[in-house]
Amino acid sequence: MFPCDFAWGAGTAAYQIEGGWQADGKGPSIWDTFCHEKGRVFGDQNGDVGCNSYELWEKDLECIQQLGLTHYRLSLSWARLLPDGTTRRVNQKGVQYYNKVIDDLLASNVSPMVTLYHFDLPQALQDQGGWKSPGIATMFDSYAKFCFQTFGDRVKLWITINEPYVCAKLGHEDGIHAPGLKEPGIAAYLVGHNMLRAHAMAWHSYNSFYRTKQKGAVSLAINSDWLEPSRAGCTEDITATERYLALTLGWFAWPVFVTGDYPEIMRSAIDAQSKRLGYSGSSRLPSFSKDEPTILGTADFFALNYYTSRKVKPGEGCGKTLSMKSDRDAEEVLDPSWPICGVSWLAVVPHGLRELLKYIKDTFNNPAVYITENGFSQVGPLQIEDVPRSDFYKDTILEVAKAIQEDGVNVRGYFAWSLLDNFEWADGFSVRFGLFHVDFEDTNLRRTMYQSGREYAKMILKCKQGQS
Repeated sequence: MFPCDFAWGAGTAAYQIEGGWQADGKGPSIWDTFCHEKGRVFGDQNGDVGCNSYELWEKDLECIQQLGLTHYRLSLSWARLLPDGTTRRVNQKGVQYYNKVIDDLLASNVSPMVTLYHFDLPQALQDQGGWKSPGIATMFDSYAKFCFQTFGDRVKLWITINEPYVCAKLGHEDGIHAPGLKEPGIAAYLVGHNMLRAHAMAWHSYNSFYRTKQKGAVSLAINSDWLEPSRAGCTEDITATERYLALTLGWFAWPVFVTGDYPEIMRSAIDAQSKRLGYSGSSRLPSFSKDEPTILGTADFFALNYYTSRKVKPGEGCGKTLSMKSDRDAEEVLDPSWPICGVSWLAVVPHGLRELLKYIKDTFNNPAVYITENGFSQVGPLQIEDVPRSDFYKDTILEVAKAIQEDGVNVRGYFAWSLLDNFEWADGFSVRFGLFHVDFEDTNLRRTMYQSGREYAKMILKCKQGQS
C-alpha cells in the first residue's frame, strides 16, 4: 500500500514545546513578547515552559521510539541559535542542543526533517520591521546558511518557512498571532511577498553552496484546505472556489511551482478591489524583482499541511474596506455532514486530503509530496482512549493510500501533528493535538501515549512489515 521508503513521522515546533524561553543565552522571539501581553492568548498562557523539551528532550525521544517513527519534524528556534537574529552572535548552547537532538535521532534510526522558521521571529528583527521589511529576506538567508553549514551534514530534509499564509494573515491582518498587527488588506501581502523572497534566497543558497556535498532537499510548508463549490455545476460557486484557491494555496504555490509569479486571478481580484474602493497607491500585491533570485523552481518537493475542507460560494459583495476577505469575495460553508473535532474550524474530512493531493498533482506538475502536518484536536475533558482520533488517523491514512495507488500521486511521507500536546498558539494549552498527552499540571510534565498513538504505531509497524 505504501512504498518501503515511505516517511512515517510526527511533528512539533520549537515555541510550542521547548520552553526554556530565556535559558542559556536564548534571545526573545515575537511569541515570547506576544504571550507576555495580557489578553493575547487563552487564559494568558504562554510557552515559557511548554513541554520543557529543552530539558526533557530524552523523554520526547522515548515517545518517538515508542511510535516507531522513521522521521521526526522539528523546528529550530532562530532566537535560540542567534539571539539577535544575526550571525554576529552565535549561542553555542543552542547549537549544542540541536546537535544533540539531531544526533540522538540519527542514532535511533530516525531521520530529522528540520524547519528553519515556525512562527517565532527573533524580537530583535521584529523591532527592525520584521517580515514587513524588505531586508528581512537577506537576514533569513544568512540564518539559513548558518543552519545548512552547522547541521546540513546530517539533515537531508529542510523546510524553510512553515505556513507563510498563517504568518501573514493571522499575524498581520487579523492580529491574533504574533506580532499581533492588524493592518488589513496591506501588510499580509507584503509579509507573504518577503517570505517568498526569503525562501527563494535560502533555496538558491542551498543549491549553490551545499547541495552537491550535503545532498539534501529543501521546500516550504504550504497550508491549504480542500475547497469545492457549494453547489456542484454552479458557475458562480466554481468561480468563487477558483478565486479562493488562488488567494490561499495559489498565493504561495503558484510562484514556486508554476510561473514564478502570483496567480493572475489573485492580482486582478486585489487590483479590482483597490480600484473599487479608491485606493490609489501601487498594487497592494507586490511584484518580484528581476534582480533577485527567481522564485520558480525553488522547492525540491511539495510540503503540505492539511487539516480540513470547506464548500465555497460567492461572497456578499466586496465590502467597504480593504481586507483580504473583501479581496477574496467568497464565503466558506461547512457541510453539516462533516463532524467537528474540538476547535470550531476543524471539520473532519479525510477524503478532502485525497482530493487536494490529486489537485496538487494535476496543478503543480506532479511533484513529490510530503504531508508535513495533519491532525485532530481534542478539547474539554481529557480522553486518553481517544477513539475518534484513532479512527481519524485510520481513515486519513487510507485516503493517502488511495491517492498513491489509485490517483498516482507521488506521496513520499506523512507527518502527524503532533507528537505531543503542546502550546497551541492563541488557544494556549486548551486544545490538544498530541499522540502523547502531556500533563501540564505535573511538575515532571509526564508524557502518556493516547490510544491514537498506539494505533498509529500499529499502522506504521504493519506498513514497515509490508502487510498493509
